[in-house]
Amino acid sequence: MRILTTLLLLFSCNLLVAQPYSATENRELPRGVIAPCYSAADAAAGAESHRYRTPITEWTAEGNRLAADLISTFAWTNRQVILHIESAPSDYELWVNGRPTATNRDGNSPADFNITKRLKEGRNRVEIILNRPSDLAPIEGWKRGNEPLGKVWVVASPTMGVRDVLVKTTLNSEDPTQATAEVGIVVKSYALNPRSVRLYYELENPAGERVAHGQSDLTLQMRGEDTVRFIATVPDTLLWSREKPQHFTLRLKTQREGRYTEYHQYPLGLRTVSHRGGKVVINGHESTLQIVPCPPTATPEMLAEIRRSSANTIRLNPGAVASHLYAVCDTLGLYVIPQAPIDSHKAGLSRQVGGNPSNDPAWVPFYLERVENSYHSTKRHPSVIGFSIATESANGIALYESFLSMKRLGDERPVIYPSAEGEWNTDRIE
Repeated sequence: MRILTTLLLLFSCNLLVAQPYSATENRELPRGVIAPCYSAADAAAGAESHRYRTPITEWTAEGNRLAADLISTFAWTNRQVILHIESAPSDYELWVNGRPTATNRDGNSPADFNITKRLKEGRNRVEIILNRPSDLAPIEGWKRGNEPLGKVWVVASPTMGVRDVLVKTTLNSEDPTQATAEVGIVVKSYALNPRSVRLYYELENPAGERVAHGQSDLTLQMRGEDTVRFIATVPDTLLWSREKPQHFTLRLKTQREGRYTEYHQYPLGLRTVSHRGGKVVINGHESTLQIVPCPPTATPEMLAEIRRSSANTIRLNPGAVASHLYAVCDTLGLYVIPQAPIDSHKAGLSRQVGGNPSNDPAWVPFYLERVENSYHSTKRHPSVIGFSIATESANGIALYESFLSMKRLGDERPVIYPSAEGEWNTDRIE
């Protein structure tokens, strides 16, 4: 009887400390969308299909399993093959050639997976196994069960190449008609031995005039990472704004052993955003936000209609965001507040044990993952002037930690939680 009692006590203790939900595994760290191309022409055209990139569009569905074929080409030899899944109807497992490869607990945000070791020459099988019913349903109260699979593609990246692009713009304190743009190019190596590369960069203003250029030689150790930074001074008349949504152009290319290994081209909207006294400050000027809710699947026509109205800002509802949305808002000059995919309103407002997940420590890792995914996938867009960490999700430790996590990123854009109801974990904006 004593042995049975001990076993029962041990089992009860394990229930108290166990994490009831599995974590994301083998997913690349979140970043902005990176599109390495085979040639400068492909990069300039924004080509979605070329020697190093293949869209996967033909999927077959059987129950909760989505499957497609992928042809591995000779051009991918000695490169890292990254599978990009824009979004999925739920959290999911990724299988390649019949073998479990990764788990993603946030199907709402773009995700990258390195599948190089799973591929074989020729035809390969990619499977996305949806977790249905999902044990994450308590924080996905908006879902109706009919969400589609987002765009999927594979990119063959060099073993050492560009991993992310970071942009920070500040106004000159002595001369407010001038601004300083700091551009960071994150370079990563997947090699198991030291490797060197030469990075070329060039920045053009909206008129097509080159304002900065140069090159940098990097040597990284095994699976190392470093950031190349350069600075450009630009007049405030060329900053991105609602009235003038203009863009600079960033061009990158890497060279190894005399051969160019990738080309990149990205639009950069340079502008400053901060907040003070409840006002969002854009390019040094206080702005009054006229905010309207907006579905994450809004069409370009819907966005253009909002832009023509008295509203100047959309706050997205939770869910997977259409791939065109941020780029359209960048072009229109429409401010955006992205919404992290957290909505636990169906659990009610109770903070007691068994109540809303927002006050349950076991849910903290999943809130943090979704908030950080939302940030990194949108951070480069000039239209993004703030971030919302959840909607209608009561409050508690998971949202406190989410707010603090965003603040640790050092971004001056406001972080809001509209349902904070006077608590400290939201910035006040008007």
